[in-house]
Amino acid sequence: MAEESAPTSVPLRGWIGPMVVLTLLAALIGTMYLGYTSDPEKNLHDFPVALVNQDVGDVMDGKTVNVGDQITDAIVQRIPSEKIDLRLVGINDARQQLSNGQVYGAIIIPGDFTKRLSILGAAAVVPGDVERPVITVQTNPRAGTYASSIMQRITDRAMAQVNTTVGAQLTDQVKGKVSTELTGAARLELAKPIDVVVSPYRPLPAGTGQGLSAFFYTLVLLFAGFSGAMIIHSMVDNVLGFLPAEYGPWFRAPEPAAISRWRTLLVKWAIAALTAPVLSGMFMGIATLFGMPIDQPLPLFLYGTLAVIAVAVTGLSVLAAFGTMGLLINMIVFVVLGLPSSSGSIPVEAIPRWIASLSSFEPMHQIYLSVRAILFFDGHLEAGLSTGIWMTLFGLSFGLLLGAVATHTYDLRGLYRLGVPHRVESSHAQ
Repeated sequence: MAEESAPTSVPLRGWIGPMVVLTLLAALIGTMYLGYTSDPEKNLHDFPVALVNQDVGDVMDGKTVNVGDQITDAIVQRIPSEKIDLRLVGINDARQQLSNGQVYGAIIIPGDFTKRLSILGAAAVVPGDVERPVITVQTNPRAGTYASSIMQRITDRAMAQVNTTVGAQLTDQVKGKVSTELTGAARLELAKPIDVVVSPYRPLPAGTGQGLSAFFYTLVLLFAGFSGAMIIHSMVDNVLGFLPAEYGPWFRAPEPAAISRWRTLLVKWAIAALTAPVLSGMFMGIATLFGMPIDQPLPLFLYGTLAVIAVAVTGLSVLAAFGTMGLLINMIVFVVLGLPSSSGSIPVEAIPRWIASLSSFEPMHQIYLSVRAILFFDGHLEAGLSTGIWMTLFGLSFGLLLGAVATHTYDLRGLYRLGVPHRVESSHAQ
């Protein structure tokens, strides 16, 4: 019986390499994913909130008083500017910014606020029915459910302080007008004179998963392009003979075809472009089947097609330029760095600044802005769709340029794949 041949010796670094790469990738994933979820409120920065003061004031004790102005000044002073981007705007501007997802909520002081407060003070000593003055806090669930909860907690704390301050001032004012002791009910009413009403601006319809449908639709589009690039790359390379394929115990390794890197990439791009509209339409059909409302079907179909093409083309170009290492690069760019900075689950204003800075170019954030604008904001360009489209087109252009430059450079230098050089050269000579 013949002796089995000894296994080929592999350098030690060949065994250690995968362990090192896996450890570094896991460290990056842990840092990104645990870092952005650790303490959103501590990481708050530039969180946009609108403040509307419509109070026209009233005459109290012969003096013109505007409590709305006082409350506005108090809110500006007490809400930390390094965390909250407080925008003093009119009611029309506030509604427009809410409609476009440019603010996560609005604090609205009505025009009769001072007058109602004056009536409440008088009612503490004069019998009769009275209503407490109201400040409305409107959240914006279409801009993000978690952002709405942050908005509510911010305003709860701010309004509690305002209520206490205004209540103390009103109690002292009423006490100075009467000679008798105020009743317990009157003191209790005056201590917290403001009724804070929290309501959503344009509540989300059913079938949106509390606003998460835009995020998961984004994931579907991105993973279609990302995984599609890997599938197309490996299957086309197998057909052309540049990559063997294993199906269980079966092994297939055809003869390499006489085709340049550039032409190979063109074939892969073409397959991605032809498949993208099919995938986009399929995703819309599945979403409709499960009851997800789509009020703008054509824009969603067209943008979904563009997004899948952009991600797939760029992913294929990275694989063509960097080879096997391109798999790791694609995973880091599209997934590892993309999810934490997407703002789909936690707004970018509530994650560490160094992670939030990635959203300026990360593909997942651009796709999310566009999908959210189409699904929740009637396809308004100002709601992030304009930025998302241009950044997606930029990403597609970058992918096309990277792939063209890399493959042409390799071909011109004669860096052909496997044993193809002589066959390619001979075909050129003919």
